[in-house]
Amino acid sequence: MSLKRTLVGVVRSHEGTSDRAKDPKMKTRYYNLSRDKAWEEVSSTLKKVPGFKVLHEVPSVGEITMEKRTGFGRTIDITVSILSVTPVRSAVDIYSASRGSLGDMGANYRIIIQLFSILDKKLAQYKVHS
Repeated sequence: MSLKRTLVGVVRSHEGTSDRAKDPKMKTRYYNLSRDKAWEEVSSTLKKVPGFKVLHEVPSVGEITMEKRTGFGRTIDITVSILSVTPVRSAVDIYSASRGSLGDMGANYRIIIQLFSILDKKLAQYKVHS
């Protein structure tokens, strides 16, 4: 992780992915799966990730809410969104925010990278390479 990312983490306590992210690791992931199939795969995969707790799922909206407790006792809230791009392609975005007023020292960034690496490994055969 870069020094810049750590310095940004001193003051910022949230991170999210998007199509316009400058960091390639923080770009929206696309998979050649229908939204329903992507939902099944992503939901079942995230439920098995150690250290994370799935709090709420809304299949009709395509949103999964999770939380993770850090070693320092802070709670991090994570929202995973699964969107339909076409009938056979879906997009996955992740937003992570730390509870509390201080920065996260890059923890949200690392959590998003960790979750995307798990999803990319599980859905490798469907991943769309940009």
